[in-house]
Amino acid sequence: MLKPIKLKNIEIKNPVILAPQAGITDLPFRNLVSSFGGKEYSTSLTVSEMVPSASQVYLLNRKKGNDKIKRLYERYSSDTLTSVQIFGNDPEIMGESAKINEELGADIIDINMGCPVNKIVKNGCGSDLLRNPDLASKIIRKVVDSVKIPVSVKIRAGWDFNHKNAPDFAKMIEDSGASMVAIHGRTRSQLYSGHADLNIIKDVKSSVSIPVVGNGDIFTVEDAKNMLEYTGVDGVMVGRGIYGAPWFLYHIVYFLKTGEKLPEPTVSEKKDILLKHISAMIDYYGEKTGMFNARKHIAWYSKGLRNSAEFRNFVNNSENINEVYEFIEKLFK
Repeated sequence: MLKPIKLKNIEIKNPVILAPQAGITDLPFRNLVSSFGGKEYSTSLTVSEMVPSASQVYLLNRKKGNDKIKRLYERYSSDTLTSVQIFGNDPEIMGESAKINEELGADIIDINMGCPVNKIVKNGCGSDLLRNPDLASKIIRKVVDSVKIPVSVKIRAGWDFNHKNAPDFAKMIEDSGASMVAIHGRTRSQLYSGHADLNIIKDVKSSVSIPVVGNGDIFTVEDAKNMLEYTGVDGVMVGRGIYGAPWFLYHIVYFLKTGEKLPEPTVSEKKDILLKHISAMIDYYGEKTGMFNARKHIAWYSKGLRNSAEFRNFVNNSENINEVYEFIEKLFK
């Protein structure tokens, strides 16, 4: 059921892909997700947080260092492909940003044309481009012409229920030279409410000959299997389903390859994974920023445990890392 995806000279061996998520898919998290499953069953592609093309070009062209911008596209390792997602609405700047990231070692450039967040949309970026296919095509063509590596585009079903134009938009993406399209089955107006529409994903797959990756509502290994079987997509992309469960992509790959479900990690194993994750974030960001950024992850890991609400409140108000570690030991017992 799970077959490699080939894009130019790149092969995505296990196309169960970590979706780009602002504030989530930083280097420590991508490292952790990619560490499960070994070469046989691990994900073969993770996608960075969104890189603002205009800010990146402005800062790097003026040789002004910016740790936050640089961190957005740092790679995991040569064993795991890294796609760098860029967003913007100026074809020239997007092309320049793509070239910068190619030179820095990105394996794939992904163009965000699906983000539904107001601060992105109001500037004519993200899913707002679904309403402007002519500009979207110019952006894609410029990015494709600017780099030698594959270019993919991530979209949504459409702007709202009355304007589900993803199949036609995907055809435009293919005609503009992109190598792959990822489709989230919700419209922009839905944000993350309701359900992802598998039928629109199926229609997108039928409308193009380039590989299509399905995204939305994958919270179990069965959800991933159903997405593949019902829509015929070439791969799946997981976002919110991996919160507090960085092993999830590995479990999906294993299930799709063997038909067998792996057991969830024990409470003790989850604790060790959480501690490893926190440690990596502190090493990467420093103690203060690392602990601040880790709070949301800690909340997800502890969900469902006794006294977890009290624990989350404690973590959100504590700046003492040793106290947090002590509380984790008690909670996970």
